[in-house]
Amino acid sequence: MRKTVLAIDDSRTMRDMLRVALTAEGFDVQLAEDGIDGLEKLRHVQPAVVITDINMPRLDGFGVIDGVRSDERFRRTPVLVLTTESAAELKQRAKAAGATGWIVKPFERTKLVSVLNRLVA
Repeated sequence: MRKTVLAIDDSRTMRDMLRVALTAEGFDVQLAEDGIDGLEKLRHVQPAVVITDINMPRLDGFGVIDGVRSDERFRRTPVLVLTTESAAELKQRAKAAGATGWIVKPFERTKLVSVLNRLVA
């Protein structure tokens, strides 16, 4: 059974890269262009994992994490942050908000797939 990933990123290039990389590995990839779009799609997609960028218009990744964690249906859904940011205080803030993990862009396909497979196992 294919596991669904909801990938939220304001960069069309990054969304396309995630779609190509993860679809090739057997994931069903649903895409959202910012945090608001992502939280709207969350209700309909029922993902096994949410991947979110941090810096996005309308609603950033911290808002996404809060939105996912505030919905009882998704409290246990892993949230992976995929961002260009690497500051320790941002990582700590994301962890405190409920993020499951943090990967710095650009991502290595094999590393991302390995992390996702562990999260959905």
